[in-house]
Amino acid sequence: MSQLSAGRSIRWGFLGAGGIAAAMAADLHHGNNTLYAVAARDADRATAFAARFGASHSHGDYRAVIEDPDVDIVYVATTHPFHREQALMAIDAGKPVLIEKPLTLNAAQAREVITSARDKGVFAMEAVWMRANPLILKAREMVARGVIGDVVSVHADFSIRLDFDPTHRLYDLANGGGALLDLGVYPMHFASMFLGRPDTQQVLGTLSPTGSDATVALQWGYASGVTAQLRCATTALTPGRATIAGTAGSISVEPWFLNPDRLVLTTSDGESRFDGEGTAYGPQIEEVERCLREGLLESPLAPQADTIAILELIDEARADLGVRYPGEA
Repeated sequence: MSQLSAGRSIRWGFLGAGGIAAAMAADLHHGNNTLYAVAARDADRATAFAARFGASHSHGDYRAVIEDPDVDIVYVATTHPFHREQALMAIDAGKPVLIEKPLTLNAAQAREVITSARDKGVFAMEAVWMRANPLILKAREMVARGVIGDVVSVHADFSIRLDFDPTHRLYDLANGGGALLDLGVYPMHFASMFLGRPDTQQVLGTLSPTGSDATVALQWGYASGVTAQLRCATTALTPGRATIAGTAGSISVEPWFLNPDRLVLTTSDGESRFDGEGTAYGPQIEEVERCLREGLLESPLAPQADTIAILELIDEARADLGVRYPGEA
């Protein structure tokens, strides 16, 4: 990591040239970071992406990015079923990795990737960008200070409306489809940031005609009596607010808890508002840069243990609902 601490720009290599990769590339100006190379299965698509975002190299082969000695970090932004293979390929080449959420299709694959990264001594992080958001970090700090007393419940819902199409990524099991892996990871990570891993999980849900999870409601229970109500769906758009309630008040994360513009604190003293701005992927990029320059193997804002724990809970929920991906035992 010594070469990264000299102040030169960190050179990113992107695997994938879809919407999420474009959103990340648009924010890569944060800190001292450069989009150096991009690869896609379609070489022309990679070339167009590189031209749009100023990358000097483009490839129709993912391995070309991974094996380029000038790439400092590999960002895996392909669809879910390819994360494991591509992350392991990058780690085996000694490259740090930022892997789009979900890290992998299931917890067993996630443990394999993280163990490999630790064995190789390279940085690995799941790209749950919400976890680096300044307002969410402020909410965590307020809760830690006891501003709302002892937390008693968390509510979070991330749902969209997506007409059923068996070929769409969110409905296609062969492409890791389902509400939980795409949407549910966010309310689950949000709740875990304030409550930790639950002692019990109750699951309700419905399946699409392809067998993917279309609506999922989770209730988390804790031995202390604390609960969390979490929901995700592809059947209807919901407001997307989240709430942390305590014995002395509550914090509402608004209007969209993934990338909020404000916190609203309500206590016996009245209502207080803390404004920020939707910061998108900038804070996550800056956190990755900080970790690389400091030689860290994981980010304290997105602990690898939390990534595994959430995927274990998703595995359990999928088992309850009867959702299985091709190739899973």
